[in-house]
Amino acid sequence: MQTTQLTNEFLQHKGQLKSFLLRLTASVEDAEDIMQDTYIKAAEKIESFRAESSLKTWIFTIAANLAKDNLRAKRRWTEDVTDQGKAAALTDKNFFAEAMQIRMTSPQGAFEIKEHITFCFTCIAKSLPLEQQICILLKEVYEFKVNEITEIVNTTEAMVKYYLHTGRAKMIQIFEGSCALINKEGICHQCTELNGIFNPKQNHQEELNKIEMAKQANNPDKEHLFDLRMQIVQGIDPFESPSAELQLHHYAHNSRVMENFLKKNEV
Repeated sequence: MQTTQLTNEFLQHKGQLKSFLLRLTASVEDAEDIMQDTYIKAAEKIESFRAESSLKTWIFTIAANLAKDNLRAKRRWTEDVTDQGKAAALTDKNFFAEAMQIRMTSPQGAFEIKEHITFCFTCIAKSLPLEQQICILLKEVYEFKVNEITEIVNTTEAMVKYYLHTGRAKMIQIFEGSCALINKEGICHQCTELNGIFNPKQNHQEELNKIEMAKQANNPDKEHLFDLRMQIVQGIDPFESPSAELQLHHYAHNSRVMENFLKKNEV
């Protein structure tokens, strides 16, 4: 295979790959570095590609391995990351000043509830064991088949199905206990609180009514509600959306909060 073909294929899937890496790392810098390293490594090894899988799967395999190397040296985030991020923001004068500046000046500074839902998903997914997080992203967000995920994470089909089952179950449990959009007793109201700050003239209930997951909040089928959440995540590119710069600012904030918290609580 020629390097030109690899380049064309890489460019075709660049957006998906970059958003996958951002959702794995929650770091723009890490996502961009791993993207570059992925292309370099793929170009070096292109002659070894035997077309036993799609080139897209092969590229994602390289990226996932590089990301795992990057993340295994770091502790997983805590389940209450969004609560910790909120608490830290309320005592940080710069956070809302910077966020409001982005909101007022950036073409990607809009605030939408559905975009914050995707942000919340990414942060909570980082509390899962790494293999579960990778499998959930590949299957639920990027719609890889189980046999493709088996190759990407280099394990058995049975283990992939186990990671998917346990990962989904854990995230459903976390959302059920904290998300006020799917559980009226949920403690987290950040979506509507932030919408009130950034869109003070907007009727937040009207905005919620545009979101199928919120409209079906009383549906007892939590698996279905999780699937509706995944549809929201699938529909948003965290680098290209109308809210991209504002949400990336939030990612950087939560990353700092978690880094400081984990350092203070090292065993």
